[in-house]
Amino acid sequence: MISKRSFLSGLAASAVAGPALAQMAPASLADSAKPIDTPERLARVEKLQGLMQAQGIVALLVESGSTLDYFTGIQWWTSERVTAAVLPAKGAAIIVTPAFEEPSVRETLQIEADVRPWNEHENPEALIVQALKDRGFISGRIAIEPDIRFFIVDALKAQGPAYELVSGQGLVNACRQIKSPAELALMQVANDITIAALRQVHAAVKTGMTSHDISALMDKATVALGGSPEFSMVLLNEASAYPHGSKQKQTVREGSVILMDCGCSVHGYESDISRSWVYGAPSAKQRKVWETVRRGQEIALATARIGVPVGSIDDAVRAFYEKAGWGPGYRLPGLSHRTGHGIGMDGHESPYLVHSDLTPLAAGMCFSNEPGLYIPGEFGIRLEDCWHMTEAGPKLFTPLARSIDDPI
Repeated sequence: MISKRSFLSGLAASAVAGPALAQMAPASLADSAKPIDTPERLARVEKLQGLMQAQGIVALLVESGSTLDYFTGIQWWTSERVTAAVLPAKGAAIIVTPAFEEPSVRETLQIEADVRPWNEHENPEALIVQALKDRGFISGRIAIEPDIRFFIVDALKAQGPAYELVSGQGLVNACRQIKSPAELALMQVANDITIAALRQVHAAVKTGMTSHDISALMDKATVALGGSPEFSMVLLNEASAYPHGSKQKQTVREGSVILMDCGCSVHGYESDISRSWVYGAPSAKQRKVWETVRRGQEIALATARIGVPVGSIDDAVRAFYEKAGWGPGYRLPGLSHRTGHGIGMDGHESPYLVHSDLTPLAAGMCFSNEPGLYIPGEFGIRLEDCWHMTEAGPKLFTPLARSIDDPI
């Protein structure tokens, strides 16, 4: 399902960016991308059920969102009306959804499931409890997916006091952190689209453009290449010193630092790439900071080895920066955020490249690599590429930037 954000971004990009990119007419890079199929989703559920049986858990409760999509294929949004899946330790999934939404929900459902619709005067949490009892689970531990909202958990406690509600984060992480070949292939396409779009936009930036102008160009190029834009953040000049920007209007001028942080989605899997460069001739300071960040990316990849805590990657980059006079720690000027984050169906997901995360690095995990440097009142540089871990070492989805003069 196309998101409202993607639809509106496409309209904005068409209105603003049409002339600048009209002659490029790129072919869609997503034509060959294959969505996750039913057998893979069934294998995911089977793995989950094995984990639940080993841990004495009777079911996992999952609300609308990426984890619901991951296991069932259902693509739905959250509202005050509950759409959720009960994934029992044995047997088919149970889907609870408003009766008038049932036909729409079934459109994306990809696995066998017992769909139990509820009408406006009914209690969906009562249906969840009854469904478990019908399966013979009259008590036991129910795992709650981390993103479920409190009002659902609270109502479930009231409706099913015989059940113990426990965190489902470990179960979800055990399934979602390790990407399959099909997932990696979709992420590769998403990254290919984003880097190709960035290459087009880099060539089209002109004096006087605003952040909005450049963002619209990026959305336009992404859609033309077959991706669904998720974010196209453009930070100019001093705004680049703040990782998520400033509300102060900035325009491109000679010597401007241009920091772009962009991502798209292909069949539910995301990219996240950042590039920074200078419009015109870089100063010696700008060039040095850029090269330091580029070296930081290399150190992150060199530290990545099977079995090491993922947080050690952040430690290695931060130690290098501190020796170069940045920081210490998270202090500015320096690196004020983690070195990277997990990525897959969500732009940010577990595990994280930050000191406190002790998750052992394993083959199939995917991350961003973005050890930026920021100088408040001046500028910031962020370079970001995504990679996945293999038994032989880290593998990039996109090549690292070559130089501040040739950043794409």
